[in-house]
Amino acid sequence: MNRPVPPVWRSILYVPGNVPKFIDKAHERGADCVLVDLEDSVQPAQKPDARAMLPETMKKVARGGADVAVRINRPLRLAIPDIEAAVRPGLSALFVTKTEGVQHLRLLDEVVTEFERERGMPVGSVGFAAMIEHPRALTELNDIAERGPRVIAMMLGGEDFALETGSVPGDETLELPKRMVAFAAQAHGVSAFGILGTVADYSDPAAYRKSAERARRFGFSGGTCIHPGLVAALNERLHADGGRRRLCAEADRGRRKSRG
Repeated sequence: MNRPVPPVWRSILYVPGNVPKFIDKAHERGADCVLVDLEDSVQPAQKPDARAMLPETMKKVARGGADVAVRINRPLRLAIPDIEAAVRPGLSALFVTKTEGVQHLRLLDEVVTEFERERGMPVGSVGFAAMIEHPRALTELNDIAERGPRVIAMMLGGEDFALETGSVPGDETLELPKRMVAFAAQAHGVSAFGILGTVADYSDPAAYRKSAERARRFGFSGGTCIHPGLVAALNERLHADGGRRRLCAEADRGRRKSRG
């Protein structure tokens, strides 16, 4: 199966897809990837506006050289218009919420392929980051990592996973499922994103940096954040490792070269 090359993203900054003041500053934050969110941070009534803004939003957030990804909604009636708005030159990946199995990804792959062809893009150029948010998906992790079309990264959606399992999100309750997702990704050469701890409270940068460093020791290749002040913590945690520092530098050069 041909897949896009797994990304070397130390830091992935969430930006609400309908808030211009965050969109306009995103390119200044130093993140390797800006993840434009069409899901939880956008109220249902605002989703059409966020989609309509997306072509210009993608151009704006890429001005500093970051890769661009888009988080889509799960219901097909929302996911398909999200994909139609997002799949265009300049998109690196779609973050697929509530991924539960290969069949789900194959269905979305068909839709993405149609838009890639219509828009003159190489078929298969857009990757999938599979977000695991339900305990049912834990039994499918190996198949998702090995056979999921376009899968270049995997991560646990910790807060939603905790909600589905009736648990309190925290270091203790989320470590096992996060490491299960990482093991499956690592077994098949897929990037594993995550922080070993809960990421709901971003008010303590020191604690976040500690969680990021701990995740690095367990082989996670990068992490997400919603506050731009935490981007540096994610970038720094992988610079502590010489091999990954080299990979990150190569990725930075590649992004700059691709954008002229």
